[in-house]
Amino acid sequence: MVIDSGDTFSLRRGSAALLISMPHVGTLLPEALRQRLVPRAAGIEDTDWHLHRLYAFAHELGAGLIVPKFSRYVIDLNRPRDDAPMYPGVNNTGLVPTRFFSGDALYREGRQPDAAEIAARVEQYWRPYHDALAAELARLRAVHGHAVLFDAHSIKSELPWLFEGRLPALSLGTAGGSSCAASLVAALGSVLAGQDRFSHVVDGRFKGGYITRRYGRPAEKMHAVQLEMCWRCYLDEARAHEWHAGHAGEVTPLLRRLVQTMIDWRA
Repeated sequence: MVIDSGDTFSLRRGSAALLISMPHVGTLLPEALRQRLVPRAAGIEDTDWHLHRLYAFAHELGAGLIVPKFSRYVIDLNRPRDDAPMYPGVNNTGLVPTRFFSGDALYREGRQPDAAEIAARVEQYWRPYHDALAAELARLRAVHGHAVLFDAHSIKSELPWLFEGRLPALSLGTAGGSSCAASLVAALGSVLAGQDRFSHVVDGRFKGGYITRRYGRPAEKMHAVQLEMCWRCYLDEARAHEWHAGHAGEVTPLLRRLVQTMIDWRA
């Protein structure tokens, strides 16, 4: 079943206890907003490119998928509505970003949104996504006795304004072990450790954003993990907006094992 909330997101229900969220794959920009952004923003360069295509196999395995339609430049669905920084002490992008991942200004001079506009975007884009996410997780728990949320992300390997050096290919985040059962972390870690093609880390630079921290409540049988995957795993980073079937085919078997592990896992 596909549930569509107007223009803002789509939810495709699955048969398993797993829901995959991809909060940064949206590419739409309202025309009125586009005119206020610097010309470079038209390239929506900080998109989690093509993840919905990369993870399309997951629905065949039984996972549900929730996917937004609008760019993170409109609003970042993986930030709290009070805009508290996810990673204190380092550079962050906010609930309504005003900078590219490079640190450069996203808006034309004097065209940034005020508090009233930010609140309106929360109501139009952020709230519907989170209401649907929470409701679907509650439904899965009622049906299966537990729910697993997999928050899927991707990012350029090197972004000096946000982090030093080069990221591991795969960064699994569990909010320091608080967002899911230890046995689920161990099972996923075993999958990652069982291959040597893609470097990986657990709870490194990316420990999980708002979605992982908000919905991961193991004591309530709600388990959440985040995977931050470098573009180099499945794209040509110099042309990330273009789908690269060859690269994607190299990482897909590992992603299938991770997804199947989350589907098969029981507390």
